Amino acid sequence: MKTSHKIWLVISGILLIVLGVMCIAKPAATLFSTAWLIGCFTLFSGISKMVFTFRTQHLLPNSGTRMLSGLLQIIIGVMFLSNNLFVAMSLPMAFALWVTVEGLIIAVQSFDYKKVGFGSWWALLLFGIAAVVFGFLGMKNPDVSAKTLSLFIGVGIIVAGLAYLLAVAGINRFEKKVEDVRDALRG
Repeated sequence: MKTSHKIWLVISGILLIVLGVMCIAKPAATLFSTAWLIGCFTLFSGISKMVFTFRTQHLLPNSGTRMLSGLLQIIIGVMFLSNNLFVAMSLPMAFALWVTVEGLIIAVQSFDYKKVGFGSWWALLLFGIAAVVFGFLGMKNPDVSAKTLSLFIGVGIIVAGLAYLLAVAGINRFEKKVEDVRDALRG
């Protein structure tokens, strides 16, 4: 790999780490940015689905449902983009509610696992109950949920940046091994 490519990969990794730290340091800005991105992605997804539907409606049945889905995504995307404050404030509550519902589902399903003889069904039950508790706590205190959500986003971005830096180290190691094999074959 060219040295310039490695330099760009290192720069990207460092910038991702800086962005992750900024997400952790500025939770409100992180939520606004996340809300904006959700709006953009939803709008783009809806437009893409509409284009796909128009181009394939003669080949695929039920194009009306895909068209409706695309239209709804476009409407939701526009709503998210035009109500960024509402979406940013709703994200922590939405995630807390999602965690609560998922926790309930996991807890209930744990008994199905018990019926089929899964020995660690109780761990699923405990994880489900824990998720419900964390979800309720998140709904009770959305400020903490917002900071926690921003923390997870920031940590995820930092991990991605570190992965870029490790990738450069891995590429260097691989290139060194290839060079050693070439030298051994020549000599």
